[in-house]
Amino acid sequence: MVPILLQYQVPEELHELRLDKVLAQLCPDYSRETLKSWICEGLVQVDGLVINLPKHKVLMHQLLSVEPVLQTKLTSVPEKIPLNVLFEDDTVLVINKPVGLVVHPGAGNPQGTLMNALLAHHPDSQYLPRAGIIHRLDKDTSGILIIAKTLSAHHYFVDQLQQRLIKREYEAFVYGHMIAGATINQPIDRHPRVRTKMAIVASGKPAVSHVRVHKRYKHHTWVRVQLETGRTHQIRVHLQHHGYPLIGDPTYGGRLRFPKKASESLRECLQGFQRQALHARQITFVHPVTKETLTFEAPLPDDLQQLQLCLAANDACT
Repeated sequence: MVPILLQYQVPEELHELRLDKVLAQLCPDYSRETLKSWICEGLVQVDGLVINLPKHKVLMHQLLSVEPVLQTKLTSVPEKIPLNVLFEDDTVLVINKPVGLVVHPGAGNPQGTLMNALLAHHPDSQYLPRAGIIHRLDKDTSGILIIAKTLSAHHYFVDQLQQRLIKREYEAFVYGHMIAGATINQPIDRHPRVRTKMAIVASGKPAVSHVRVHKRYKHHTWVRVQLETGRTHQIRVHLQHHGYPLIGDPTYGGRLRFPKKASESLRECLQGFQRQALHARQITFVHPVTKETLTFEAPLPDDLQQLQLCLAANDACT
């Protein structure tokens, strides 16, 4: 068990509500019953005074301090899986995730995931929601991920994501000759018929992607996409909806397409590229403790470098 201190200031919209209801809003990773038990056990203070009544009314701007002793609820087992660490201190871990590494255990992937690796790399992550994982990448998307190493850092980063203060930029290679970049603002939700897919749905959650052209080829485009929101499959869905599906995307890419007069090497390259051509290249955030603005970059992995060379070579010989 690990002692942790969480602190929150009561926002105006939660003025004069019950303490347990306020904590339920401010601590969404924990159940209402868990929060009630912490209050009754004297683990919650309001402006420095222990309050053990869940129905106690709190006022805006009061400081709530929670000092729980957490027990692990993760059933995943630690595994010695190598991590490409870009940065690490006592609070934050930044990694470059390779293609093929699943982030969370699930059906068909009970082991060999990033979560298993984190439990071995930092054993105290067993006490954190999702082992400290803040956001995710699909199995076949490579690139940068932030992981929190403390509960306070986890809450900080979740809040930063909700406020859209963490800047994330991706590289993607798409079918089609894109003339100019654009901001795509289309809501996303589960596909109405195919539940394993996402889609543009009028009643879906807001989703905003800022797309700019990095390099044009005769029949394809290398783009960079900055996420303002982080919906599941957001980049893949947005670009496909606007007529520029990602090369190699097995879910949204449609059938394999070869340009007219494509070289044999390009045909082989496109045919052999079996994952979405997407890479999380850069992330910028404010450190939860030092408040320093940090930026990290991950270079294109080998398969995307080879794809880029094939696209350039085809242009040179046609």
